Amino acid sequence: MTARDEVNDVASTTDTADVSRRDFLYIATGAVAAVGTAAFIWPFINQMNPDASTLALSTTEVDLSPVAEGQSITVKWRGKPVFIRHRTKKEIDEGKAVKLDQLVDTDARNPNLPTGAEATDANRAAAGKEQWLIMIGVCTHLGCVPIGESGDYDGWFCPCHGSEYDTAGRIRRGPAPENLHIPPYEFTKDTTIRIG
Repeated sequence: MTARDEVNDVASTTDTADVSRRDFLYIATGAVAAVGTAAFIWPFINQMNPDASTLALSTTEVDLSPVAEGQSITVKWRGKPVFIRHRTKKEIDEGKAVKLDQLVDTDARNPNLPTGAEATDANRAAAGKEQWLIMIGVCTHLGCVPIGESGDYDGWFCPCHGSEYDTAGRIRRGPAPENLHIPPYEFTKDTTIRIG
C-alpha cells in the first residue's frame, strides 16, 4: 500500500464520520426545536379548553316530581331552553297514531339512541317513561323558541315563521327542516333526570 492509498483511506473515513456527525446534529437540533415549539405553544392551546364554570353548566339535574300530568317546564342547559313535558294519555296516543310517512323529518334526533333511529313516538319520549318528553326548545329553522301547547298538532308552534310541531316534538308543517332535538339525558332516580 502506498502513501497515497493511505491518505485516501483516512480521507474517506473522515468524510463518513463527518456525514454521520452532521446528520446527528441536524436531527438533534430539529428535535430540540420541536420540543421547544410545543412547550411554547401549549399554554395557548390549553387556554382554549373550557373553564370550570362552563364545565359546571355542562350538566343540569332536574326534579320532575312537582310537574303534574299535562304540565310543562323549561330549564336552561348550556344556555339553551329545554322543554320538559309531562304528557297526557291523549298526547301520547296522538303521537303514536302518526305514521312515519306523514313526517317531514323521520330521524328521531335523539342522541340517547343509535344514529338514524326513526322518529316514532317511543323514540322521541323517555325510554320506559313515555309520559316524559325532553327536548331542546329551539326551532330548527332559525333558532326561535316555539310556544308550547299551540298549533294544529297540539304540540309547539313557532310564531316567527310558522313551524308546527306535534306532541312528540316532530316537525309537521312549516319551514323547519328537522324535529326538535333531544339532549343527552338519563334518569338518575325515578323522578330526577340529569341533562348532559
